[in-house]
Amino acid sequence: MTDAEQKLWHALRHKQLHGHRFRRQHPVGPYIADFACIEARLIIEVDGGQHNDPDIDTQRDEFLTSHGWCVLRFWNNQVLVELDGVLEVITDALRPAPPP
Repeated sequence: MTDAEQKLWHALRHKQLHGHRFRRQHPVGPYIADFACIEARLIIEVDGGQHNDPDIDTQRDEFLTSHGWCVLRFWNNQVLVELDGVLEVITDALRPAPPP
């Protein structure tokens, strides 16, 4: 794992984020998600310099969303410098949608 992935994993593991269980390096179809909360159908990707082809990420995200997953992407630097903000975005994504 990258430094950013390790830092985020330290905040997510052991149900530390509002009791939600995350898995790391979780397979979903032909892809491996950096982190996944299966109960919330949420995937978190932490991107670094290797993500220089947005078309590949777009194809991946389209596949995942078409199979019922919500995908959040953060840059390594965001996780390393703004972890509280990253966790706030993740927390918001974990909240159930209000009834119509």
